[in-house]
Amino acid sequence: MLKAPSSTDAQDQAFVHLPLGTVIDHYVIERPLADGGFSAVYLARHLVDQTQVAIKEYLPRKLAYRNWEGQVVPHSEDTRSLFLRGRRLFVEEARMLATLKHPNIVEVTSFFHANDTVYMVMTYDYGKSLGWYMKRQPKRLDGVFFLAVIGKLLQALAAIHRHGFLHLDLKPENILIRPGNDPLLLDFGAAQPYPKSKDNWKRPGKIRTPGFSPPEQYRSNWPLGPWSDLYGLGATLRTCLDRRPPPMVTDRLERDTLKPARRLYRNQYPGGLLEAIDRAMQLDPANRPQSVAEFESLLTDKGTVS
Repeated sequence: MLKAPSSTDAQDQAFVHLPLGTVIDHYVIERPLADGGFSAVYLARHLVDQTQVAIKEYLPRKLAYRNWEGQVVPHSEDTRSLFLRGRRLFVEEARMLATLKHPNIVEVTSFFHANDTVYMVMTYDYGKSLGWYMKRQPKRLDGVFFLAVIGKLLQALAAIHRHGFLHLDLKPENILIRPGNDPLLLDFGAAQPYPKSKDNWKRPGKIRTPGFSPPEQYRSNWPLGPWSDLYGLGATLRTCLDRRPPPMVTDRLERDTLKPARRLYRNQYPGGLLEAIDRAMQLDPANRPQSVAEFESLLTDKGTVS
């Protein structure tokens, strides 16, 4: 049974998971998997065929809370319209992901409404996030690991861009590494259509991750494009080298102290890999690779990809 929020903490409550054993739609909740500012993700099991799935629940912390009946309720009338708009866009995200059938992109199988919110059902894959690998591996990840992961991530990004979307939240925690160094790209909560038009749906607010989001996600007059995702990819790979996130772009725009990877790691990793990372992390979008194909060409030119 859910704990009823008190009169003093109902509006301030940041997060309440669905209790273990909760039956929702045709699934039983087994345990939470992840939390985010806009959602929660649970491991669940289908009641009939016992298949394990991941279920993502729309639960924006700043806009709503879960009441004692399990319903997700806006904090106030002031947040209701944003909550309802976000719920509609959550459905759009599910529909978009349902069209992205790719072995390296998380697969959405269905979605449903319950508890005055929306749930997205995804296939459940075993693995650890790239962030987990960085924290627990005693040595830097080697070039073989990088190339195995990068090639498939680039294929996933190319598929996203072909379908007219940008991911806009590439970071180690959103990349699951499955057995055999097989990456899976997760969390499309920040995704936007590309190119934009007045009819495109747009998520309320901006989802930005310090160190990984490019300048154009902070400056509305700078255009978003495939080059924006490539900045996030470059920042993710650079984090694997440095074992810490890059500086925020707002700091880099004032004074850029980030030293080139090709200078710091030239004797440890293939030159093409380092060149691709440095180019992808250029502050000026025009100086970055403009497409996945251009990024791949940097690797190929240096003989790092067969």
